[in-house]
Amino acid sequence: MHPMLKPALRRAWRGRNTVQFGVTPAHAVTLGPMDIATGSFLELLDGTRGLPLLREEAGALDLSDRHVDILVSRLTEAGLLDDLSAGGPEADALRRRAETLERQRPDAASLSVVHPEPGSGLRRLAARRAMRVQVRGAGRVGATIAAVLSGAGVGRVEVLDGGRTEPWDIAPGGLPAAAVGERRDSAARQLVRRSAAGGPPRQAETAGAPASGEPALSLIVVAPRDGLSVYAPDPDTAAPWIASGTPHLYAGVIEATGVVGPLVLPGGTGCAGCLALHRAEQDPQWPRMLAQWKSGRRSTVPACDLGLATAVAGLAAAHALSFLDGELPAVTGARWEAALPLLEWRAERLGAHLDCSCGAAGQTEGELTSAAGAAQDTMAG
Repeated sequence: MHPMLKPALRRAWRGRNTVQFGVTPAHAVTLGPMDIATGSFLELLDGTRGLPLLREEAGALDLSDRHVDILVSRLTEAGLLDDLSAGGPEADALRRRAETLERQRPDAASLSVVHPEPGSGLRRLAARRAMRVQVRGAGRVGATIAAVLSGAGVGRVEVLDGGRTEPWDIAPGGLPAAAVGERRDSAARQLVRRSAAGGPPRQAETAGAPASGEPALSLIVVAPRDGLSVYAPDPDTAAPWIASGTPHLYAGVIEATGVVGPLVLPGGTGCAGCLALHRAEQDPQWPRMLAQWKSGRRSTVPACDLGLATAVAGLAAAHALSFLDGELPAVTGARWEAALPLLEWRAERLGAHLDCSCGAAGQTEGELTSAAGAAQDTMAG
């Protein structure tokens, strides 16, 4: 081990004998008591020295081997130490892709803060390269989500949509102006390639894929250009994903309201069918109105504020990445909404419905965690 204080966490002295690592309450850690000699020793934890050399140099500061070992142990337990050689073979493969890793250093640094074990941040970043995500929709929201996921290291990002790119599909971070008139799916594929941090994973990095070479879907992001399909998702469309156990996340803009979630874990959280049943109970006229909204051919361009669409895409991509990295983000079984002009994000929990065939009703927190674990096992291969 070559211990290194996580460079992503800023360090400051809180008084004469306590050091704080990190600025924000979510990840800040204080450590003390700390004398001047030990504070000086911290400067040696830069990843260039192994423990034997650290003990030797600590002697010049009148610090014993035992003191060094206890300090390193405390720093490790507090999640403050990283190791440039840790993370396993996948992380080693990413280290060999120097240009790719250089571009993703901010992502690796962020993951090192969120995941405390030495090497775990880089290991998760490397694991993204073996994942396959499908984005359904190539409008202002969907195309931007696809670009962010590709740039964040997801190895395979597919975008499904029909028709040709219209001027109102264009967005910074999404489809470029040059794509107007091109097939949406083709323009989105080019966007994903341009956004990718490095080329596609090598064969050794996709060893967990099925024999066909096609890795299983880790996640589907439903981001259609018509935000009504996110605000009131069609249970029939989601039925195959429920049957196959494929996690899926909804995101979009309808009129002047942005929607992110729910992230549906089949069999563990409420789904589109649960949402439809709950709404029909709360408002008996809802099914009648929904049928009217969906009927006929729309000739007008849907309202989709560019700033709101970008915010929705960023939040949805961040939640998707959190899930892909093994967490249960706040949109799991919940939906977040923000409406113009105040843009105050509000969360609404989506409970499973007893009459829904998805089987999620009655799940406990432990069973939800188990469902999430099963989804992660599926992603792992």
